[in-house]
Amino acid sequence: MVFSSLIFIFAFLTVTLIAYFIVPKKFRMLVLFIVSFLFYGWGEPKYMIIMVISICSAYGFGFLIGKYRETDKRKAKLWLAVSVCVNLAFLLFFKYANFIVTNVSLIPGLDSLLAPVRVFTSTLKLPVGISFYTFQIMSYSIDVYRGDARVQKKFIPFGTYVTLFPQLIAGPIVRYKDIDDQLTERVENGDRFAGGVRRFVAGLAKKILFADSAAAVVSLCDASMKLEPTVVSAWMLVIFYTFQIYFDFSGYSDMAIGLGKIFGFDYLENFNYPYISRSITEFWRRWHMSLSSWFKEYVYVPLGGNRKGPARQLLNIAIVWALTGLWHGASWNFVAWGVYFGVILIIEKLWLLRALDKCPAFVGHVYSLILIVLGWVIFGLTDFSRMATYIAHMFGGAAALVDENFLYLATSRVWLLIFCAIGSTPLVKCVCKRVAARLTAMRGGEALLGVLESAVLLAVFALSIAFLVSGSYNPFLYFRF
Repeated sequence: MVFSSLIFIFAFLTVTLIAYFIVPKKFRMLVLFIVSFLFYGWGEPKYMIIMVISICSAYGFGFLIGKYRETDKRKAKLWLAVSVCVNLAFLLFFKYANFIVTNVSLIPGLDSLLAPVRVFTSTLKLPVGISFYTFQIMSYSIDVYRGDARVQKKFIPFGTYVTLFPQLIAGPIVRYKDIDDQLTERVENGDRFAGGVRRFVAGLAKKILFADSAAAVVSLCDASMKLEPTVVSAWMLVIFYTFQIYFDFSGYSDMAIGLGKIFGFDYLENFNYPYISRSITEFWRRWHMSLSSWFKEYVYVPLGGNRKGPARQLLNIAIVWALTGLWHGASWNFVAWGVYFGVILIIEKLWLLRALDKCPAFVGHVYSLILIVLGWVIFGLTDFSRMATYIAHMFGGAAALVDENFLYLATSRVWLLIFCAIGSTPLVKCVCKRVAARLTAMRGGEALLGVLESAVLLAVFALSIAFLVSGSYNPFLYFRF
C-alpha cells in the first residue's frame, strides 16, 4: 500500500483517523501500533515475522545496554554489538546475499560450487522498508548506549517507533533521540491537524502531478532513445529523471511529515530545495538529510570524523560514501554512485569549495546541476555499458542533435519542464508567504486568506485525485531501497 493510492487515502487513512481520535488518549499509541502493522502486512505479510524479531530483540537488548551503560562499559558495548549485528544480519541477508554470492562466483573454480546457493539467493525478495527501519532500530541501541536517550521500558511505544506507518516504508529516517519524548507526550490539536493535512496534500501533488508526469516523459524519451538516439533526447531523459526522483522522494517525505503532524509527531525535514545548491557539499546538506545526518552521526563521527588529521578525514569520507552508495542497493552502480560523490566531496573539501566561493553564483549552480544530473545517470542505470552510452550521447556521441519526431515531443512537454523547474525552487513558497503577509495586513484579510487557502488546497487535492484515477500505478522509487 502506498500513500498515493485511493485505497490508502479513502479507506486505510480514513479508518485510522476515526479509530485514533475516538479512543481515549491512553489507547492511541496502541491504535497506531496495530494499524502500522496492518499497513506493513498489507504488502509484506510473510516478512512481518522479521520485523517482530527485530523489534523484540532490540527492545530486549536495550535493557541490557542500559543496565551496564554506567557500571560496565565493556558489557554494554558487547550488547550493543549483538543488537546491531542481529538487526544488520537481516538486512545483509535479504539485500546483499545474492550480490555477494554472484560476485564471489566470478572467482575461477567457485562458479559450479556456489551454483545451488546462487539459485537460492536469487529467489530472495527484499522486505519493503528494511533499509529504513533497520537504521532506526540501530539508532535506538546506539542512543541508549551513548546516554543520549533513556531505555524505553514500554513495548508498545517502542514498537510504534519502529513500525509507525508514515515513515516505515521509505523514511525519512527518524533517530530515536529525536522522537523519544513524543512517544509518550505529544501535542494534538486542530492547528497541527490542519498543518499536517496541508503538508500531506502538497506531497501528494508533488508525487502525482510532478513525479508521475515526469516519469511518463522519461519512458517516452527512453523509447525514443532506443529507436534513434539524439543529444537532446538524452538530456531530456536525464533532466526529467532528475525531476522525477526529486518530486517522488520529497513528495513522499512531505506526506510522511504531514501524517506525522496529524498524529502529533514532529519529523525533521528531509529535503531543502537541493537543486538550488552551489556545490555538491551543499547539495548533500539539502538532499535526503535524514540519511546524511544518520551516516554522519553513527558512522563518520565514530570513525574519527575530522579529529584525527586530514588524511584520516578523507578516508572517513570515502568509507561513508561507499557505504551510502551500497545502502541504496546491492549493485555496483550504487557503489560507483557513492564513490562518485565521495570523490567530488573530497575534491571540494581540499580546494574546490574555496574557488567556487569566489565565482559568481550561477557558476556554482551550473557546476552542481551538471554533476547532479550525471550522478542520477549512474544511479538509475545498473548496466555500465548502457550508462557509458547515455553519457556519450549527452555530450555529442549521438548520431544527431535532434530529430523531428522528438522535437514535437520536447515542445509539447515544455510547460511541464517549466513547472518542474519552478517547483524545485523556493519561488512558490516565497510568493505564497508574500501574498499571505499582504492579506493578513488587510482588514478582514485573515478570513479571506483562510478561504483562499482552503480553496487552493481542495483544488490541488481534487486535481491530484483526478490524475490518480486516470493514471497508471507508479510506486515510489525509494520503495526498492
